[in-house]
Amino acid sequence: MVHIYCGDGKGKTTAAMGLALRCAGSGCRALVLQFLKDGSSSELAPLSRTEGAEVVPQTRAFGFTWTLSPEEREEAGIYYSGLLETAWEKASAGGYGLLVLDEALGACAAGLIDEGRLLALLDSAPEGLEVVLTGRGPSQALLDRADYVTEMRKVKHPFDRGVAARRGVEY
Repeated sequence: MVHIYCGDGKGKTTAAMGLALRCAGSGCRALVLQFLKDGSSSELAPLSRTEGAEVVPQTRAFGFTWTLSPEEREEAGIYYSGLLETAWEKASAGGYGLLVLDEALGACAAGLIDEGRLLALLDSAPEGLEVVLTGRGPSQALLDRADYVTEMRKVKHPFDRGVAARRGVEY
């Protein structure tokens, strides 16, 4: 089944990582991949040390999508598309109960991974593989394809008062 955690509220990645932990805790294996992030999110270190959980390491960071030049955007698209294919091949080879594609929705919305390709991959998922997609701005096609859709709605957030993201809470 396909899970989507979307919206402008806090908690999308947290929910996905919690599900990866739950999967690993149940004796299944979880594979976690992040797009649009630099690999420094605090949950990755303990998750990668958890038996049954595997984190695909980030080897590149590109910054915010709205600051990328056309050349950087093209480079990021090539990198993230390759990362998606690598993770999908690994997850499809068997032995995983869960694949988390954190910020895949944002990468799709920014044109850094091809939505048609992502939909095709979801349609070819091996039996028993749960796939989690997180981020803002899912298309109607992705929402229609999902089995679960949870929207996190921001009511209030310290960032609105100028408070920067805090390690261990927002990342």
